[in-house]
Parts: sequence; structure tokens; C-alpha cells
Amino acid sequence: MYLIYSLLLGLGFVLMLPRLLLDAWRHGKYISGLGERLGNLEEFDHHRPVIWLHCVSVGEVQAARPLFQALRREFPNYSIAVSTVTVTGQRLARELFQNEGGKVFYFPLDWRWTVRRVLRNVRPALVLIMETELWPNFLFECREQATPIAIVNGRLSERSFKRYKLVRRFIARVLDCLDLAVMQTEADAARLRSLGLQSERVLVSGNMKFDAGTTDQTNSLTKELAARFQLGDGQLVLLAASTHEPEERIVLEVFNCLRSSMDLATLRLIIAPRHPERFAIVAGLLDGSNLSWCLRSAAPAPADNEVDVILLDSIGELKSLFPLASLVFVGGSIAPIGGHNVLEPAAAGAAIVTGPYTQNFDEIVRTFTAKGALIQITPANDNEMVSLLSDVCAKLLRDPERRRELAVRAAILVEENRGATARTMQILKTMLKIGS
Repeated sequence: MYLIYSLLLGLGFVLMLPRLLLDAWRHGKYISGLGERLGNLEEFDHHRPVIWLHCVSVGEVQAARPLFQALRREFPNYSIAVSTVTVTGQRLARELFQNEGGKVFYFPLDWRWTVRRVLRNVRPALVLIMETELWPNFLFECREQATPIAIVNGRLSERSFKRYKLVRRFIARVLDCLDLAVMQTEADAARLRSLGLQSERVLVSGNMKFDAGTTDQTNSLTKELAARFQLGDGQLVLLAASTHEPEERIVLEVFNCLRSSMDLATLRLIIAPRHPERFAIVAGLLDGSNLSWCLRSAAPAPADNEVDVILLDSIGELKSLFPLASLVFVGGSIAPIGGHNVLEPAAAGAAIVTGPYTQNFDEIVRTFTAKGALIQITPANDNEMVSLLSDVCAKLLRDPERRRELAVRAAILVEENRGATARTMQILKTMLKIGS
């Protein structure tokens, strides 16, 4: 099965090569760091043993921040290396971790020869995989080299679980390479056990994103953005976070509906697309509207403080805007993506609205909904969704007490569920017996 997997991976790479080359010309999304992806890393300094922390993209990097800090604090005699798959994740990881002594690089393509080359260079004392990235050859080579490997903050959606069940015998062999899987919820743990991982190797710690979302509500960037765009001081702001197609179009229609009312005529909109390659597409939508707008990345201009729409075309800054929003719509939830993280706006004290498709964060959203800590809109077609979202947003924007109630309940839930990082660290110390 490993041979078949490797052959299919190679065939897939060949078939995807034209698209990758086109991407390199347009965005550089996956072709960036190709040398590192093929195993050509700078030589590691082995005066201290290495803990390798792997994060796929921006979401995992953000969630890993409290874990990275805890690892540095608890194991000062170890160096920490952080790998990512995506370019956006790489940029953010360098911004967050390199100044704190972390070595940051791209994760190798999952061929045995590339994996072996990287493992020979890094020589990790421990590999930690954020959430659930199952690269069969990488896990196999770690086991062959007797390198302890653990999933932390593990998550396995129902959708992924169904896919894995189609190749259950193979996945069971892959999972057997793990020393430990520390999952977010009991449902995640149960799915992993049913795929074949021994029960004694599966534990539950909670979700580190509750910890990652509990930094100060304002920081220097929040203040800078508030000053540049004249946000705050009673200014109503609708923030559409982590949006996908067709959510930007829907949100723009909603925004126009809201501003047609006299009492909401001064409402302003911030759109933060999930993927950088869509910045230009959303800019095109704004060009075709009758709205004034600007790019976050553009040089500051006098008109910035009165534009209707701000397009957040930057990486890692969304978190700093949550405290400035009167209302946050969390995207990937009208488009059937499965939703995105509601914990960061919750921790920032924002009132939150989501669409119906939130299966990626099912337990969190169900908990928030049951506690009256967010509003979830029911399924509808695009035209109906404009009407539904307009109605919900209009009611909330006109009712500051209701927004405050939602925000307080959400912040309380975040506070009550903190501690996953500390529990994970205790598990790592006890189960893997790492000494500082």
C-alpha cells in the first residue's frame, strides 16, 4: 500500500505540474520554497535537541502560538523548528516564531527520499503535528528512525473520517506510526479509535484555539488601524472574516441593503478574504460597485477615514481588527466550506454571526449556539441568504445591548474552556518523557 501511495503521489505531482507552474507565475502559492520541499534545508545546529512542530497553514500557526511559547518555557534546552505547507502559513510562522528563536521551513513533499533527507538534517527528538496531517511516508520514516511523533490539538471532521474509512486498512497502518494523539474532543478521539489507533494512545485535551484567542483585546496594530480608518468611537463596523466565493458578493448586497436605511447609512464594511489569491477578485467586485473602498496594503491616504469598504489584503492582521468590529460575520459558512474559527472574534469581545455550514467547528458552534453566544443563519439559496443575513445584521446593529449580550456570553465561553495547552504539555511530559 505504501508503494501504491507513493506511485499515486508521484503521478499526482506530474499531473498537477502544469497547474503548479501556472500558480508559480500568478501567486507562488505552492511552488514557493520548492528547494526546501524537496529536502534542501540549511544545516541544523545540533548543539541542542530539536522539537519539530508542524502546522499546515495560517489557522494551525495561530493555534500553535501558545504551544510554541509553552515548549520554549518548559523545555529551554531544546530548540524548536516549525514547518508549514502553505505560503501564507510560512509567512506568518516566520513573523511569529523566528524572532523567538524558532527555525521555520517548508514541510517536505511526502516522498521517502525527501523525508529521509530532511529527517537526517533536522534529527528531531520529537515531532508534533498540529490538528491532523497524516502524511504516510513521513510518519513511516519517523517510526523507522525511532522518532517519537504525536498529533496535538487533533481534529478529525466527519467528512475526513468518511474518506479515511474508504482506505481503513491502510490508514490503520499509518496511524500505528503515532506514539500519541491528543485530540480536541471526545468525538474526534472516537473517530480516530474507530480507524484503528489503539485507545491508550488517544487522549483528549480540549481545543488550543481557546488559548490562542485570549491575548489582549487591543494591540499596537489595532490602534494603528483604528486611527488610520477612523474606526471606533461609535462607528458601526461590519467585518466579514475569512470569506469565500460567493460570500463577498452576498455581503456586499447585504451591506447595500443595510445602508439604505437612514439609521445605518454610516455603516462601514471590512472584507477579509480567506485566501490571498482572491484579493484581486474581490477588488474587482468592489470596482464594479458604487461604493468607495481602499486596500489595507495601500499607502495611507486622507480618504481612508471615510471609505465605505476596506479590503484586508494582508496576512495575520485579521485578529487585530476584531476588537474594532460592531458585528463579525465568520465566512466559509455560507459557501459550503465548513466554517472557520469563531474563537478569535469571541475572545475579542465581538458579536458573531455565521452561516449554516460550520461542520469543521461543529462542537464549538453548537456550544456557542446553545449558550446564546452567536447567531447561526439557517440554510438558504443565495438570494434568500441576502434577505436573511440583512435581517439578522440589521436587528443586531440597531440593538447594542443584544450585541453586548452575545459578546459577553462568547467571551465567557472562551474563558471557561481555556487550558488545552497546559493539559497538552502535561501529557507530553508524562507520556513522552521529555526531559528539559
